[in-house]
Order: sequence, then structure tokens, then C-alpha cells
Amino acid sequence: MGARVAWALLAASLLGAWLPGSAARAELGAEPVGRVATLPQRPGPHWFWLSDVLLHRTALFDADTGDMLGLLSGGTANVGFVVDPLFSPDHREIYLPESFYSRGVRGDRTDVVTVYDGQTLQPVQEIPIPPKRAEYYPGNAANALSDDGQFLAVFNLTPAQSLTLVDVRARRFVKEVDTPGCGLVFAAGPRRFFMVCGDGSLLVVSLGADGAPALARTKPFFDPNQDPLTEKAVRAKDAWEFVSYEGMIHSVDVSGTEIRFSEPWSLFDDADRKASWRIGGNQHLAVHAASGRLFALVHQGPADTHKKSGRAVWVYDIASHKRVQQISLGNPFAAFVREQMGFARGGAGEWMLGAVLPNPGADIILVTQDESPVLITTGFGPMPALVHDARTGKVIGEVHEAGLAPTLLFGP
Repeated sequence: MGARVAWALLAASLLGAWLPGSAARAELGAEPVGRVATLPQRPGPHWFWLSDVLLHRTALFDADTGDMLGLLSGGTANVGFVVDPLFSPDHREIYLPESFYSRGVRGDRTDVVTVYDGQTLQPVQEIPIPPKRAEYYPGNAANALSDDGQFLAVFNLTPAQSLTLVDVRARRFVKEVDTPGCGLVFAAGPRRFFMVCGDGSLLVVSLGADGAPALARTKPFFDPNQDPLTEKAVRAKDAWEFVSYEGMIHSVDVSGTEIRFSEPWSLFDDADRKASWRIGGNQHLAVHAASGRLFALVHQGPADTHKKSGRAVWVYDIASHKRVQQISLGNPFAAFVREQMGFARGGAGEWMLGAVLPNPGADIILVTQDESPVLITTGFGPMPALVHDARTGKVIGEVHEAGLAPTLLFGP
């Protein structure tokens, strides 16, 4: 692969002398500094947040313009890897659990839930919590906000597993709850969360008006020895959709007083499995709630390659379990090289680079929730995030310099 890429880059550089749109760029003018902007109260329809494990930040972008609108840090760099912002229902506040060390990467540790203003992105207040929050490769279930926006649950791993409960309205730490054998945390109602346990069951944590917890276990709904679930679930209104290593969708309905489980269904038919199609990537599911469409990042590979990058997204109707669309993803490597060389987008240079440069695919995906949704895809490395029309699959935009090591995508 390395030799192929090197020859492709050499060929592209030689072509740059005569391909249309490859003229040298004009010298950039001075960029104004010292400006302070304020975000509107309601987010734009195609805004998205992108976490970066190397830059240790979560940045806000507009997929329509490609502009960065702001960013949040996540505590001491290279310590608190999980940068997972949570948003109040009215978008006025953002909650971010963070960790700090008095000597940078050693010394006394302080964990807090920082409350940020949703328009200025400035810290408003810090709520001290026990210095136990889980530090691991970024995932989307490290923290959860109750559906009523009052209680925040933070997953702890020391290696004992527990939950830290915080009342973000009263700005106070409520309680730490021991949860042996159960990890991660998902919102499941106005004052309810659930965690996934090692035997395939869920631990349900229900809170009283004062935040006092009551715990209950469900029956197992999957077999972790036969076909484990990935933890990268997505929520479609009142149901969380989990996918197994073998592509089975397990739906967890949190709409009622008791959590219910639907009969699992498969992303892949017999022909797909014979062709070795599998789920892939580090954030491999997305959902468009209004249309009931589930987007799955897929690739072809042997067993246990559920984290391998995918070059296609297959779209399903959740209600009927039918595949309704197949999207071939754009080539982010070609887009990166084209932008560096100054080729015009949509010209002959773009076609040539797309033909000769390998497509690394994507590792993380997100779908916006408006009436004209876009599918945002990116991968690990300094390549652009690509913006696809979620209805047609066509690449309609790029967000360059989105990060060095993108790890999670969030909708506001």
C-alpha cells in the first residue's frame, strides 16, 4: 500500500502542471485576530461536533460552510481521553466531565463536570465529582444526561465500576453508585439510565426527585459469549439500537415504565454473509429519527474485523428491517491531496486523484436530523470530513483541517 500511495502522489504532482484548476494559489492575506463570536441560541441544521484524541478537543463545525465555529477542551491533555459533551434540552448549556492533574500528567487529580455556556462556549461553573471517571479510548457512552435535562451520570472505572450522579440544575454532586459487572451509561427516560452488564443484561438506575437511585436488573437480551454487542449504540427516539459483531440489531425500548427488548434482526442476508460483509469502524451506526432510517458503516472482511474502516454505508428502514439504500463513500485521501495541491473541486484533477489514490474509507459517521439531512464521514488521520447528501449519497462538501485524529461525531 505504501509504494502505491507514493507512486500515486508522484503522478499527481506531475499532473498538477497542466490539469485545469491547478494554478498556484494566491498569497493569503492577514487573518484578523482578537474577534470574539457568539453562537446563536439554536444550532444550525448541519452543525456537528468532532472530538479529536490527539488535539484533545471537541470542535464545532458547520457542514454547509466547512467553518469551525468553536471548540471545547477536555481537561489535562493525554489524561482524560473521553471528550463527550452533553447538551441541555434548550441548548443553553453544555456539560463536560473533565479531569485535571496538578503537575500536568501526575500529582493530585481533580475531576469536575464543567458547565459551559451554549452560545459563548465559556465555562460557567465547575461541579466537583469523585476523581474516578473512566479514561479510555473515546466512546459515546461514557456519560449520559437524563431526558429531562436534570441529572448527569458519569461512568467510573478504577477498575471497579460505578456511576457518579450529578444534579446539573442544582449544580451539585448527588451520589456515587456501585455497579459491579456493569459498564457505560445510556439515558433511558426523564430520571433513568441503564448500563450494559457482563452477562448480557442491563442494570437500570432510576432516580427519585432528589436523585436517590434505585437499581434493578433486566433479563439478558444477548449472549456475550456467542455474539457480543458493540457498545456504539444510537438512539432513535425512544429506542437504542445496538449492533452485534455479526451484524444483528438489538433494539432496547425505553419508552415505558419497564425497558423492553425487540426480536433481533440482521443487517445482512445470506448472500451478504457469503460475501463477508460486516459492520466496521469505531462509530459505525447513525440514525435519522424522523424517517426511521438506520445508517450502518460496512466493509468486507473476516470475523472480528468490526473495527475495520468501511467504504460503504448501508441504509435500513428500522420498522420493516429492509435495506433501502447503499451509499459508496467518497475518498477522503483524494480530497486531502487535491486540496493540498490546489486542484479545483469537481475538475479533472479530482477525477484523476480519485482513480489512482486508494480510498481508506471512514471510521466514524453521523447523520443530521433536519428534513434535508447530510451524512458526515471521517477517519483516523488528518484527512477531511466528507459531507454526503444522506438521501442520494452524493458528496456535496468537505470540511478540511477538521483534526488530526478524529474519534467521535456528535450532533448538537
